[in-house]
Amino acid sequence: MSSPLSTAAASLVSRFRRQRPLRGGSLLVTIFGDVIAPRGGAIMLGSLIELAAPFGLNERLVRTAMARLAEEGWLENRRRGRLSEYRLSRTGAERFATATGQIYGVPAERWAGLWTTVIVPGPRRGAKQTRQAARDALAWAGFGEASAGAFVHPALPPRELEHLLACNAALAASIVFTTASATPASSQRLAALGWDLAELAKRYRRFILQFAPALAALERPQAEEPRPSFLLRTLLIHEYRKIHLRDPLLPAELLPEDWVGADAYRLCRAIYARVAPVAEQHLDAEASSLAGILPAATAEFWARFGGLREARR
Repeated sequence: MSSPLSTAAASLVSRFRRQRPLRGGSLLVTIFGDVIAPRGGAIMLGSLIELAAPFGLNERLVRTAMARLAEEGWLENRRRGRLSEYRLSRTGAERFATATGQIYGVPAERWAGLWTTVIVPGPRRGAKQTRQAARDALAWAGFGEASAGAFVHPALPPRELEHLLACNAALAASIVFTTASATPASSQRLAALGWDLAELAKRYRRFILQFAPALAALERPQAEEPRPSFLLRTLLIHEYRKIHLRDPLLPAELLPEDWVGADAYRLCRAIYARVAPVAEQHLDAEASSLAGILPAATAEFWARFGGLREARR
């Protein structure tokens, strides 16, 4: 007889496998960011193929997706005889680190009332691709486009802003400044212009409906199960990151009352704290790099969502 956890994980995996298109490359990005990055950043291709198989990703799809990610600069490939390993490139590690801070970070409690604004100059001949690259880079960093060419963020930390500008040539000609709105109402209007909060709320509600049964299953007494824990952990973060990385994480002052994004965060944190440590046992048994067994997870891993050990209590 299946345990509540196994049943919940199997239901979510079945739902994922029914998606068309399957978007296996996106799931592999999730696995690399959530699982491989905190454990050395490298994995044998064969191990990755085994980890991805339960989700319906066949060997050919994994090989193709890994090669594409390497071509795009996210990963590097290394071979030893017939063995092949993929590891995060320096650029890939930096990108994952930025995303990691947003996905697993603790929401800020106070806002200084400042906005970071980036003005991207109007298109000139032959500059269409550069402008789109600038728009993509800013969207990835959580900026909203309040009007054509004007992107805003509720005060991106200076270090992150410097990194964003240094790593994106498309932003070289941009005009950047930090300012405060004259009134709270102005800030609220700016937030409404920059982001579709109604659509974001709708996606968060779907996430809660999808994963609330998994939390209920985890609250029932049962033995630890590494493999189902890994499957649930992977799909949890995969679905959450697709929404959360598009969330500007606006201060509470700029959000509707009883913001559903806060409920989604609490649900994700509660499930992750229960399954992530157990899932590590599955990785110990199934994953390796050219150097051997993957190293233990870093302290940063245990600090996710404000501390996994604290969140389990």
